[in-house]
Amino acid sequence: MKNRLQYALCELDAMERTAHGRSPLHSLDARAKLTATVVYLAAMLSVPLSQLSDLLLYLAFPLLAAAMGRLDYGRIFRRSLAVLPFVVFIGVFDLFCDREPAFRIGALTITAGWVRFLSIILRGLLSVQALLILLSCTGCYRLCRGMQRMGLPAVFTSQLLFVYRYLHVLIEESLALSRARDARSFGRRSYPLDVWGAMIGQLLVRTFDRAEQISRAMLARGFTGRLPPTGGDRTPWTLRDTLFLASWSTVLIAIRLFPPAERLADLIRSFR
Repeated sequence: MKNRLQYALCELDAMERTAHGRSPLHSLDARAKLTATVVYLAAMLSVPLSQLSDLLLYLAFPLLAAAMGRLDYGRIFRRSLAVLPFVVFIGVFDLFCDREPAFRIGALTITAGWVRFLSIILRGLLSVQALLILLSCTGCYRLCRGMQRMGLPAVFTSQLLFVYRYLHVLIEESLALSRARDARSFGRRSYPLDVWGAMIGQLLVRTFDRAEQISRAMLARGFTGRLPPTGGDRTPWTLRDTLFLASWSTVLIAIRLFPPAERLADLIRSFR
């Protein structure tokens, strides 16, 4: 458990360092990147589950965005696999409920349930990859400030930022409890259920205590419920931001409205 907590803490720190990098994607306005990601998610998630070939075209967005942000797509892909058990649990029922044949590959018959199952997995992975790239090239603070500048309620953006930033505090408190438990266990590896219950209770109490301390410190510094502006928040919207948002939005919406794979299949059938 301790190793997993330390790994999670290192991953959060690595994401913060990556967000301060230098690349064409890092230099864009947070609002442009957020809007392009929302358009991508809306277009990709609206593709019917039966159109797996059209869904594969949306793989280009995370690939090109990672290259533009000078990110390791392999690392992004591996981190997105964390959502795989959840999407597999959601889509596995289609394998048994929809047994209608969809197409054949030689003697192998692929059912519509398998097509829907693979589509659900692909949609889940692509969604997480797009969000990871957005966070890695923007940072949570700039992203929440961009949301606030776009008119989203301050209570939403502030709470979102607090949840992200104080994950560090929660993990550090969990590590402290884990070390204390190991120091008193004399090398014991398994613990009864009441020990785990006591640890969770102590973690909850310490979390509430730390939250009260943070709240008093923020109120003492004049916090009013809105994220305070910084120098980076005054960056004006540039032509480059407009071109980035307009080009990606046009391509993504065009792929959704005029599916190339479906039109290519219709064209091939017309020549037969």
